Amino acid sequence: MEGLLRVEKLSKDSILHEISFEMGQGEMLGIMGPSGSGKSTLLYQVAGMDQPTGGKVWLEGRQITGLTEDERAKLRLHRMGFVFQQMNMMANLTILDNILLPAIQANKGRRGKSKAELTMTAKALMRKLSISGLEERRITQVSGGQLQRACICRSMMNAPKILFADEPTGALNKSAATEVMAELMKLNREGTAVLMVTHDIGVASSCDRILYLLDGRICGELRLGKPEPGDEKRREDRVSGWLSGIGW
Repeated sequence: MEGLLRVEKLSKDSILHEISFEMGQGEMLGIMGPSGSGKSTLLYQVAGMDQPTGGKVWLEGRQITGLTEDERAKLRLHRMGFVFQQMNMMANLTILDNILLPAIQANKGRRGKSKAELTMTAKALMRKLSISGLEERRITQVSGGQLQRACICRSMMNAPKILFADEPTGALNKSAATEVMAELMKLNREGTAVLMVTHDIGVASSCDRILYLLDGRICGELRLGKPEPGDEKRREDRVSGWLSGIGW
């Protein structure tokens, strides 16, 4: 699998300690571990949302840890997508306008797509994620699952190479979580890499590979490969057994 992301001896204060791993193009990689183990901190360092105190990160062969904040912000805008448990949608905007925001920001000062073209892209993503018809709704007028799917649409507006997801199903009920994971898996099958923090065994079992973080260090790895139809129960059992074996 062609390389996409490389992390080498990444450290952050007393939270992370020389974390190293690689991630391939189109891979879905899960990060698990107990509360306080450094999972979200790791995600934010790798995504360039914060500067580590040691180590290096490369995305598509470009070292991003040495970039300025402005350079990292541009990289996040154009090459990365983000989905969080707290969905961070703007209450004064419609669902469609919330989805359009990162694309409009990315096109500022550039000879990029017109507003009409961007709107077509946003509506196509909404159809793809089964939320057509919600364009003019406010965020208080849709369900949690619909809102999270809108967040995924927003994250995909600039066609990122990698999607960073921090507990993307954590605030959802079981039915909505299943729907959201189905959409993330669909995007992954189409080529978008996903690096995801989760505490949910069912969600983690959808990943190709899982890293287990404890006290800021990787202390376990499970390789599952791509999911196959009807394989869900076997994968969940395998993840559950592996986690039990390392003290989950």
